[in-house]
Amino acid sequence: MKTLNVALIGQGFMGRTHSNAWGQVNKFFQPPVKPVMHTVFGQEAENPQAFADNWGWQHATTDWESLVKSPEIGLVDVVTPNFMHAPPARAAIAAGKPCSCEKPIAGTLADAREMAQAAKKAGVKTFVWFNYRRCPAAGLAYRLVKEGQIGDIRHVRACYLQDWADESVPLAWRFDKNLAGSGAHGDLNAHIVDLTRFVTGQEITEVAGAISETFIKKRKKMTGIVAGGIAAGLKGSDELGDVTVDDTVLFLARFSGGAVASFEAARQATGNQNRNTFEINGTKGSVKFDFERMNELQYYDARLPRAVQGWTTIMCTHGGDHPYVANWWPDAHLIGYEHGFVNEAYDICRVLGGQEPIVPIPDFNDAYQTQRVLEAALLAAAERRAVKMDEVK
Repeated sequence: MKTLNVALIGQGFMGRTHSNAWGQVNKFFQPPVKPVMHTVFGQEAENPQAFADNWGWQHATTDWESLVKSPEIGLVDVVTPNFMHAPPARAAIAAGKPCSCEKPIAGTLADAREMAQAAKKAGVKTFVWFNYRRCPAAGLAYRLVKEGQIGDIRHVRACYLQDWADESVPLAWRFDKNLAGSGAHGDLNAHIVDLTRFVTGQEITEVAGAISETFIKKRKKMTGIVAGGIAAGLKGSDELGDVTVDDTVLFLARFSGGAVASFEAARQATGNQNRNTFEINGTKGSVKFDFERMNELQYYDARLPRAVQGWTTIMCTHGGDHPYVANWWPDAHLIGYEHGFVNEAYDICRVLGGQEPIVPIPDFNDAYQTQRVLEAALLAAAERRAVKMDEVK
């Protein structure tokens, strides 16, 4: 079996999830190319050697530029803060190496455009870790819609709500526009825009209106290096700094097939830890998904006699019927957050081995289309008007 030496650019929360994925994929799947956890990059203050020892990387380095150019590396996987996605991704493409990258693809639309154009020109394979596509329930929703089981789509509703960003959380990079690009919008709306584009098979043609708000305008400045979870272990000083990103963004949109849509992202929606949801209503039925119940898909078949119509809860753990789960556990032995990343690692290896992915996997251009929608929503909020997608290049 051909092997693939992977270089991980970054550590932190996403570094952990990707490390787990690369470490597990060969154990649960039989990919056509076998990924090898070769080298992880981290800043000196992050102690990349300790990270490598803990997660199973063979080597560690503080020099990402040399790492990306190394002839030993076959795939560059970028998990840095958003503003640092573009430099190593561009370097990987210039070196002719396949590159995978966390979402959103970049901190700015200009960087995202440049990355997509460079990959197309070089003919290099690229991948973006929109991991929620890899939930079996989301894959089933995609299949039902594609097969015409819900008919013509009329309405799309999606929201991604969290509640971790209260006043106690200091000024981490996620609250700095120069480092993150945007706040809840780029972090959370990116996922639900991608999910609804994926499940519907349609593109957004217009953002009809938007509103953005920052509730906590100043936070305590950070002390030390951020590591671990989104808000785990963060400490602040007595000095305050300005928050330069949104806490919440809501917007309305139109899809190319005629459906109207609403999107909502918030980091201070009390009581919602990770409520990533969508509902898609069609002329023959509907589907609903909630990541806090990620093993389930809600399905409504309006073609049944009216007396027996109702929402059906589908437990998406049937190995012979639902994407990916045949490689995990017996029916109703549930999977969790980390499994989506392992499933994506498998699909990346399938593509690099000349096979089709189990579920379509976004490349840099696909992720650029999602980022165009995010940019259109910010423009709509700032100028208080509708924005046609052809205005956003």
